Amino acid sequence: MQETESIKVWDISVRVFHWALVVFFALAYITGEIETETLHAWAGYIIIGLLIYRIVWGLIGTKYARFSDFIYSPAQIMTYIKSLLTTHPKHYLGHNPAGGVMVVLLIVGLTAVSWTGLKAYEAEGKGPLAAAPAITLSIPVAQADDDWGDHGGYGGKEDEFWEEAHEAAVYFMLLLIGLHLGGVAVSSLLHRENLVRAMVTGRKQLPRE
Repeated sequence: MQETESIKVWDISVRVFHWALVVFFALAYITGEIETETLHAWAGYIIIGLLIYRIVWGLIGTKYARFSDFIYSPAQIMTYIKSLLTTHPKHYLGHNPAGGVMVVLLIVGLTAVSWTGLKAYEAEGKGPLAAAPAITLSIPVAQADDDWGDHGGYGGKEDEFWEEAHEAAVYFMLLLIGLHLGGVAVSSLLHRENLVRAMVTGRKQLPRE
């Protein structure tokens, strides 16, 4: 058996963020399906807070948490993806180029889920966007009645539009999560390391040269 050394990669806040996001996204998905509106909304607010934290920490955080450590050029990304076919791709202590792309896509996906969720809630006359000062627009009365319904300016077509947009964003996130889990499995196999355990302990066990 090869000797291994322990290398610190993920700081505690990144690990807490990761697993908290797993828990609250699952909670938001389940409560959305069973229409537990209040719990679903609060899970969404927590996800938004986690998302803001990750973006800020990606700019000022520890070495391997920063975007500058795992955002690569298209050429580097393609080179890494091609190297997977050799079954001996280059190893990276932090996110590899493909993993870096996935992190960015997950952030984009979470942003889309969060924004459409807030807008759908606003269309029902609820949430922080509904409480914010409204911007007055010149909309013909007939069009306004058709688009907004007869519920004090809320509901109707706008409600339906944002609900569908929110649902589409959630399905996009589920696709990304599936790809992410597949990537973790492939990377763990090819590099012979337990990435799930690394996200728990913050450390990676690497074979010595």
